[in-house]
Amino acid sequence: MRDAQAVVTPWVQAWRQQLREHRVAALGLGVALLAVLWLLLSSGAESFTESNRGFVGYAVLGGVAGFGATALGALLALSLRSVETRAQDCMLGFAAGMMLAASSFSLILPGLDAARELLDSGAGAALTVAIGLGLGVLLMLGLDYFTPHQHENSGAHGPAAARIGGVWLFVLAIILHNLPEGMAIGVGFARGDLAVGLPLTTAIAIQDIPEGLAVALALRAIGLPLGKAVLIAVASGLMEPLGALVGVGIASGLPIAYPVSLGLAAGAMIFVVSHEVIPETHRNGHQTAATVGLMSGFAVMMFLDTALG
Repeated sequence: MRDAQAVVTPWVQAWRQQLREHRVAALGLGVALLAVLWLLLSSGAESFTESNRGFVGYAVLGGVAGFGATALGALLALSLRSVETRAQDCMLGFAAGMMLAASSFSLILPGLDAARELLDSGAGAALTVAIGLGLGVLLMLGLDYFTPHQHENSGAHGPAAARIGGVWLFVLAIILHNLPEGMAIGVGFARGDLAVGLPLTTAIAIQDIPEGLAVALALRAIGLPLGKAVLIAVASGLMEPLGALVGVGIASGLPIAYPVSLGLAAGAMIFVVSHEVIPETHRNGHQTAATVGLMSGFAVMMFLDTALG
């Protein structure tokens, strides 16, 4: 009993210290989690009824597509073995551009349309989606502060990070990155609207390929054997179908839940792009290549949204 307490106590102390140092982030995370829980309780039961089963099926298939694309990218590491840093930064920039465009064209704009139809007010629609954006940012910011994780270049973050192996810290970082993508897919299909869900899922799946490759190569770089690095990178994609179920759960049922959830998913994705992806691509001195990649990804997503929407 004492041994178990001796193991648990440092963890509890680390989280308490983190709470004391980042009270605003903790409050924001609490607000965001309560909002997500409320949306799940008020909408989730209706989401999985017989009448909505098709929407759930679309969301799961979309999440599986994201998982498959991540797995494909990870498997490419078996043949490529290594990719120049400049090329990696360009690929991640491309992925960031697609995520930004998907947040704008496939989440924020449909959210504004849905809220305007519901409230018959442009200002009310903008406020509704802005609340969702804020909740998404608070959710990801809080998870970033209070989940131990590690990025390849910036090192370990979060409470008790020093007590966790580097591999697991990196895996937790991947989970934090993939969760909003899966949620976005689920929210996109919450009404069974293929004009929203299909281009969004296509964009996320395309950008998951270079991400899966980058994750496998990064795990290889921190010392993992190639096979294990690829296997973990493949498994990281499982967060997307799980996130898709959460997304469809929070966005269905209450009419107001749909535009709020679209904003929440957009806020979470934009936060990840700004807070993690773009800084990673700019740390190696390849800002121009990464920016060209970002603009290319943005243009591709804009085309897909127009062609498939």
